[in-house]
Amino acid sequence: MILADKLIELRKQNAWSQEELADRIGVSRQSVSKWESGTSIPDLDKILKLGEIFGVSTDYLLKDELEELTPEYSVELKDEGRNITIDTANEYMDIVPEAASGIGRGVALCILGPALLMFIIVFVMGIMGSSFENIGGAIGTGIMLLVIAFGVLRIVSNSMKLSKFEYLDEEPVSLDYGVKGIVEKRKENFEDTFRKYIAVGVGICVAAVVPLVIVGGVLESELGTVFCVGILLTAIAVAVYMFIWAGMIRGSYQKLLQEGDYTIENKKLSKKMNHFPGIYWCSITAIYLAISFSLNNWDKSWIIWPVAAVAFAAIEALLKHLLKKNL
Repeated sequence: MILADKLIELRKQNAWSQEELADRIGVSRQSVSKWESGTSIPDLDKILKLGEIFGVSTDYLLKDELEELTPEYSVELKDEGRNITIDTANEYMDIVPEAASGIGRGVALCILGPALLMFIIVFVMGIMGSSFENIGGAIGTGIMLLVIAFGVLRIVSNSMKLSKFEYLDEEPVSLDYGVKGIVEKRKENFEDTFRKYIAVGVGICVAAVVPLVIVGGVLESELGTVFCVGILLTAIAVAVYMFIWAGMIRGSYQKLLQEGDYTIENKKLSKKMNHFPGIYWCSITAIYLAISFSLNNWDKSWIIWPVAAVAFAAIEALLKHLLKKNL
């Protein structure tokens, strides 16, 4: 139970309105309302006053894990690390969804670039004939590069919004009193959304392979296969957006709580592996385009993406294992 919930419960046990409690403490009713909604935290002197009024310890008010009333009056000591206030935590948790959406769209555009190339080649060859394949490829390549460039711009610009909070990835932090409970509550409320986004994203990726298998393997249509590759890449772009958006928001709560991939030990690993995902996926994209253009086998080279996704998880786990030994 977090501080906000405890205040509501204690106030109702005494049959007081928010205004009556505010008068006893010497604050406005709006202040009490903000405390009970979890949008702000009482100052330390107000915490002590609340303890006196309700006849409970400050430990009970401040420590989320304490559910039973205790008579002692003591103030919770903070852990070592950079201090995170309620305002800082709220600012971070509010800005992450916006930045995650922008970064997710940027990555999706980088994947959509090759998809547009596929669609343009199919359109030109379907309207003008197979002899115009090179023209379609040239036009598509130009558009693809523009889309990728715009996607990279979105990734960089939205990543800069989070630059002031980079220390959360690398340094140990100490949450101000009451902040932990608020973060845990927001994380709990987001869990269902996170699971749905991941499940739907995986479903989209699996479903998008079906047309490619049917057209390429059964019907053996070269033009149809190229079109289905475009559909597959489009589906992957949508799924990747969902993975990034949901993952970054959930990750923001984990960073503040220092759990999951963001424990103090894992933060040291994260600092060393910070550039690995970017280098890996840029390399995979370069390899995919180089093979596809040089061998002109767009109907087969798409297999690089699912293989790269599986390999990414394996390589990342191996690197973390090796780095842990050196810590």
